[in-house]
Amino acid sequence: MKNVLSQSFNIKNGTSIPAIGLGTWQIPEGEVCYNAVRAALDAGYTHIDTAFAYGNEKSVGKAVRDSGIDRKKIYVTSKVPAEIKTADGAREHIMRSVDNLGLGYVDLMLIHAPKPWREMNDKFPYRYEKENAAVFNELLSAVSSGAVVTAGVSNFIESDIDNLVSSCNALPLVNQIRACAGDFKKNLIDYCIKKEIVVEGYSPLATGSLIGSDLLKPLCEKYKRSFSQICLRYLLAHSVLPLPKSTHAEFIKENTDLDFELEDKDVAYLDSLTK
Repeated sequence: MKNVLSQSFNIKNGTSIPAIGLGTWQIPEGEVCYNAVRAALDAGYTHIDTAFAYGNEKSVGKAVRDSGIDRKKIYVTSKVPAEIKTADGAREHIMRSVDNLGLGYVDLMLIHAPKPWREMNDKFPYRYEKENAAVFNELLSAVSSGAVVTAGVSNFIESDIDNLVSSCNALPLVNQIRACAGDFKKNLIDYCIKKEIVVEGYSPLATGSLIGSDLLKPLCEKYKRSFSQICLRYLLAHSVLPLPKSTHAEFIKENTDLDFELEDKDVAYLDSLTK
């Protein structure tokens, strides 16, 4: 089996995205983030995920530049903040992210969420169809200008994507969602895959709560793998691109050692953990 670091997901615009990325959510700007990204690049990662809202784009960009690796060989994602729902605001934040990173362009830029975070759990929410269309059209303009290579979304459900397509006459090519054993949105993922939208999974370890879980111990023992390796392999079994986060070099490297496959019955068992 090929090393996951040499694998990629094909994107509908003819580009590709490395099959595993380092997530940097909750990693603070400065030395901690810089060192984590450098450790990932040293371990062979070529895919780093950040966002304007994380506040660490400058550290990510500096780590990539200082690595000496050809810019074209590194895939960097950022995101327009969820609270930004105007064309002018989106245009400003896209360029602020490009400037913060200092890498010339961003490989993938996402709308961070279909609604401001404070409204994400509203029972009867305002849908922001027109506002998301305005932001996405700015992403498409950034693609045309070369500031961004690929435009996508994050935390969008089926209706959000349908509304975007009908308003913009363009399909987001990536949807980044929370995905892990116990919280696996199969219907949404199947919907995206059918439409040839690449699905990325953040928090693949359920923000660490799956580490040490009795539910996973039998699989760890069976495959002689760590909790994180089982969780990451589970997402890959469903054609979901995992974005594990770590600030520890040994764990960052361990998360790439995925040269095994889960048996179908074990994938089904992990599926059953989502109620």
